Amino acid sequence: MRRYLMLLLLLLQCCALSFSQQVNPTLAYPKIVGYTSILHPIVSFDKNGSTFNFRDSYTVGIPVGINILKSDKIGFSFELVPYIKAGDGPDRVSNFLFHPGVMFRYKHGFTFLTRVAFETSGRYGFTPVLNKILIKGKNVNFLTALSVPFRFGADKLPTVGLGLQFGISF
Repeated sequence: MRRYLMLLLLLLQCCALSFSQQVNPTLAYPKIVGYTSILHPIVSFDKNGSTFNFRDSYTVGIPVGINILKSDKIGFSFELVPYIKAGDGPDRVSNFLFHPGVMFRYKHGFTFLTRVAFETSGRYGFTPVLNKILIKGKNVNFLTALSVPFRFGADKLPTVGLGLQFGISF
């Protein structure tokens, strides 16, 4: 009787192992997040003074990017920004910006980005950006950002600017 009991227990154990489900923990990182937004350059300064958007024409950027999040503290961002200029003449794409950078993520939805900048206009530089998630949703986040672009080159004076950005990440 004891043998039959041992054999039955062994059989039940084998069946339990065969039909049990393995639960694999899901890793949160690395994680890929996409985003798009509207960028309004507000003002740029050089040694001769300031130039405000909206004065003689209106320029708007439409950033589209991918963030590769390494952890809840750091990530890499790859951004492309076409700029559209509307003024006295016909509206046109006036510039295109390649804008990669490193993301430093903080509590309460704040992120500081250090971006390098390469423009089709021949300008180059860097752009520190402070980003804040305003509304965190299940599948979509609404965000705002303040950018401070520093630009050089193309036989123009060095400039520093200020821009305001509103967008969504998904």
